[in-house]
Amino acid sequence: MTATLARPRPSLRPYLATTERILRQLRNDHRTVAMILVVPALLMTLLYFIYEEAPHAPHGPTLFDKVGISMLGILPFIVMFLITAIAMQRERTSGTLERLLTTPLSKLDLLAGYGTAFSLAAAAQAGVACLVSFGLLGLDAAGNPGWVVLIAMVDAVCGVALGLLASAFARTEFQAVQFMPVVVAPQIFLCGLLVPRNQLPSWLEPISNVMPLSYAVDALQEVSRNPEATGQMWRDLAVVAGFAVVALILGAATLRRRTA
Repeated sequence: MTATLARPRPSLRPYLATTERILRQLRNDHRTVAMILVVPALLMTLLYFIYEEAPHAPHGPTLFDKVGISMLGILPFIVMFLITAIAMQRERTSGTLERLLTTPLSKLDLLAGYGTAFSLAAAAQAGVACLVSFGLLGLDAAGNPGWVVLIAMVDAVCGVALGLLASAFARTEFQAVQFMPVVVAPQIFLCGLLVPRNQLPSWLEPISNVMPLSYAVDALQEVSRNPEATGQMWRDLAVVAGFAVVALILGAATLRRRTA
């Protein structure tokens, strides 16, 4: 009889083990936990006091309502991009990533584990920031705050994915931080926070159209204006999620061992 070799069945164990390891590291890093959960809420509180005395049209939205709902998408994106890029780069410089890539752990398992762990942290971050904004600071929107939480969470996940991708091009944690003004700052300028996107110069509008933060802000603005979820909101949200998936795929393609 000729023995046939059975193909090994794919296992979720490496992915789950990676996710558990990253969550355990996050839990033991109290400063990172504080930055994820507390900093966006504190910045929203600061924004509230900045606009507290600002004049606004009678019976119209306050400046805090206009700017604050966009910031609920921008702040999680910034924080999660920064933390993820630094955390992954730390794995590289410490040699942990080098050792992991010599094991049967696949690149997809590794990135999916990182993405899942930080996405759970992003969900907690979005929930806390929205709870403080709507519950304590009185942020008002026509739509359900639950949609804001969902959009903020997906946008934070996109920040995680882009942080993982950016870490592939950095050799030190400092270089990972340097990607922030390159990747994040232009998106803040062109996402519609400072100037409505349809009022941008004609040559800047196409650039704005290929930036995920633009679609996150557009989706949040849809929630601020409409009592029900709109088709445009779902399309914008799908675009942000698509950016996250593409960034993860590119991150897997650029993930490789670094030999001396």
